[in-house]
Amino acid sequence: MKKSTIWLLTVVMGFAFAGLIYLQVYYIGVISRTSNEQFDATVRRSLEQVSGMLERDEARKYIEEDMSHFYYKNPPNQEQINQSIQMKSEYQFQVQSSTGESAIRQFDISRAQSSGNMLTSPSKDAIVRKLEENQRALWQRYQHQAKLLEDVAYSMLYTAYMKPIEERIDFAKLNGYLKSVFLDNGLNLSYIFMVVNKDGQIIYQNEKFEKAVKASDLITEVLFPGDPPSKRNYLKIYFPTKDDYIQRSASFLAPSVIFTLILLVTFSFTIYIIFRQKKLSEMKNDFVNNMTHELKTPVSTILLASQMLRDTDFTRSPETFRHISGVIRDESKRLGFLVEKVLQISLFERQKALLKLKELDANDLIASAAGTFSLKVENCGGKIDIDLQAEESTINADKMHLENVLYNLMDNAVKYRREKVPLMLMIRTKCDNGKLYISVEDNGIGVKKEYLKKIFDRFYRVPTGNVHDVKGFGLGLAYVRKIVEDHGGHIRAEQEEGFIGTKFIITLPLIKK
Repeated sequence: MKKSTIWLLTVVMGFAFAGLIYLQVYYIGVISRTSNEQFDATVRRSLEQVSGMLERDEARKYIEEDMSHFYYKNPPNQEQINQSIQMKSEYQFQVQSSTGESAIRQFDISRAQSSGNMLTSPSKDAIVRKLEENQRALWQRYQHQAKLLEDVAYSMLYTAYMKPIEERIDFAKLNGYLKSVFLDNGLNLSYIFMVVNKDGQIIYQNEKFEKAVKASDLITEVLFPGDPPSKRNYLKIYFPTKDDYIQRSASFLAPSVIFTLILLVTFSFTIYIIFRQKKLSEMKNDFVNNMTHELKTPVSTILLASQMLRDTDFTRSPETFRHISGVIRDESKRLGFLVEKVLQISLFERQKALLKLKELDANDLIASAAGTFSLKVENCGGKIDIDLQAEESTINADKMHLENVLYNLMDNAVKYRREKVPLMLMIRTKCDNGKLYISVEDNGIGVKKEYLKKIFDRFYRVPTGNVHDVKGFGLGLAYVRKIVEDHGGHIRAEQEEGFIGTKFIITLPLIKK
């Protein structure tokens, strides 16, 4: 797949995912606002009901006071009580139907007169007169009660708001009304309410606020809307757990956010893997191309040497024979080195190298490897300095692979040495907290700090422009890191300020005795 195609897919997927997140965030905001508005509307409706209850309580109180005052001054006597009873009984009379059945009927004098029907009872005139008298008495009583209610309404209109709010409201009863109405409307939440006057001064508050409350979080309702605006009092209420209640009402938001984050992480990881695999594929192609070129050279050289050996004119000279045989030997070694690099690639394809672990003395292993490699260092005018300070150096390791790790590090020091400067290769060991530290340091050309973390990646080579004076495939240090990690350790590279060269530090676990 082309890199441009990958970028195009990435842009399309990113745009689609960004649109999905935007829509999700937008609808979450809409749902939250709608839930908040519904909550506020329910609370306001509940407060209106409570305000109506308080008005009815006050009206009932005024009527009871006025009625008790009236009857205290004009108590009813027994004659009035008997007359009231007689009025009720005389509203009914016996009517004989045509079928012979008798029934009790309610008689309305106004209807009787308007219809012109004649009663069959002989005492018709007496009954009509009695009913007229009773209706007149009832009308007088109605007028009296209406006047009484009018006086009550007048008293409430002009005197109620003059009383202090503490006398007009029982705050304990107000709290009971609020709790009952909220439960009826499905709001089983804790609340804090307060009664304030027109100047905003708090007259009563059932609880103290645990933290500062914004004015927008308080829901306000007028107490006694019939009062003049200059005398009005207000009921303010606050719900400390309002946000939690709204979030619980939209319980699907949390899973939605979690799944969105999972999709985001998966998308990012997928893009990272695609680009990483693309990069590895390109590196691997470069490796195959380089390997093909490198393999052709020794093969063609050996083929040419073999042809020369078949020519009897060349084989007559011993010096020529030795030269040709030396070329074949060198090119065979080179082929063996290239085959080893191919085997290293197959090693990376496995999850873990097949190590033959056994107890080894790391100091002895390092001294042996350094002794074998010292000839190559001395041939290029260099020197190896070994300082084995580790008192405990017994480790579980695969001897062959660990020696290859040391050879790779020392070989890099030889390859990347500075011209006209004697190579100085230093190997140190020390132990601390149950771990063995092996450092391999040189005075070569070094590695820039921005490349130190990348040099252990497969196929990676430090950029040197168009100059490729040192042949390689970018597998040596990747092999070193894999073997060290398979031994349960780790390796890092350091570049100290003001110093030339590179320092590799290997950490391996010691065998506890």
